[in-house]
Amino acid sequence: MTHIWLRAEQRPNEDRAGLTPEGAKAVIDKGFTLTVEESRSRIIPLDGYRAAGARIAPEGSWPDAPRDAIIFGLKELPEDGTPLVHRHIMFGHAFKGQPAGRILLDRFAAGGGTLYDLEYLLDESGRRVAAFGYWAGFAGAAVSLKCWLAQQAGGICGPVSSYPDKDALLAELRGALDGAGRTPSAIVIGARGRVGTGASDLCEAMGMPVTKWDMAETAHGGPFPEIARHDIFLNAILAMPGTPVFVPRSTLTEPRALSVIGDVACDPTSDFSPIKVYDRTTSWEAPALRVHEDPVLDVTAIDNLPSLLPLESSQDYAAQLLPSLLTLDDLDAGVWGRAKAIYDQHMGEHA
Repeated sequence: MTHIWLRAEQRPNEDRAGLTPEGAKAVIDKGFTLTVEESRSRIIPLDGYRAAGARIAPEGSWPDAPRDAIIFGLKELPEDGTPLVHRHIMFGHAFKGQPAGRILLDRFAAGGGTLYDLEYLLDESGRRVAAFGYWAGFAGAAVSLKCWLAQQAGGICGPVSSYPDKDALLAELRGALDGAGRTPSAIVIGARGRVGTGASDLCEAMGMPVTKWDMAETAHGGPFPEIARHDIFLNAILAMPGTPVFVPRSTLTEPRALSVIGDVACDPTSDFSPIKVYDRTTSWEAPALRVHEDPVLDVTAIDNLPSLLPLESSQDYAAQLLPSLLTLDDLDAGVWGRAKAIYDQHMGEHA
């Protein structure tokens, strides 16, 4: 019998869930066993899962789960070096040469487990079956606007925290923008995708002039002087081989209106990163990295942005993913078979 073990997220500022109580009922009705860990942070209360018929386990108890259980979470595991013996569904960030990813693959190799990376759950056409992209873009644009607002006040953006819903976030931003004296312009690259759509929607909700670029506008490979003519640049394109450089290092000292870069894709350690003015992610505690003083330029690159709006992002993502979860009883086929093949390929290269 297929056994899904929904683990508690162990990363700070991570309140999302990849399965709602409605989804829990659906997988249980399918005949699966579902165990849900208690969680101090999950935005969705435990009572709903219990009412759906899920078993309840202590927070962080997944290492002791039965060996045949499939451990399902969203973000990274604690980096304690222990071998991983289970099959895991999560965002591994391990297939693009990231240093932490190499360590994670070593742990799977040592334990004999398997990673089904959520980023690589693909349909027959190669499109991801589920993504947090829209809310990542929406929240990333919001934090970028916060960074710009802090600059107008002569400072740098302070800590950010999650909101009960998007209306609370929008209300706060509108109040701050009313006192800024002007409205910034923005350019979004990848505007036709999920991430770019979310970023563009936030800008438009704030009344910001927004230039929307996609593949046609970047196909010539650069340079892209238009980016520097906007106050805010929002990158919504994942780094991959062939991605052009949007912001070269020389941008720091060239004349520009650009003062905030929101790298929603957030992959600065990748060799393929299109933004060459920074080399590390930022955090909820320090969302802005100042990479130049005169003229000022801040980069914000938080890698769990959708958790800024954990309720909407959980509901959206879980609804997209549920049809695939309901096929976990056939791991050799469909999205799971394709994800396993990708894992095997990278493990072979890693070895």
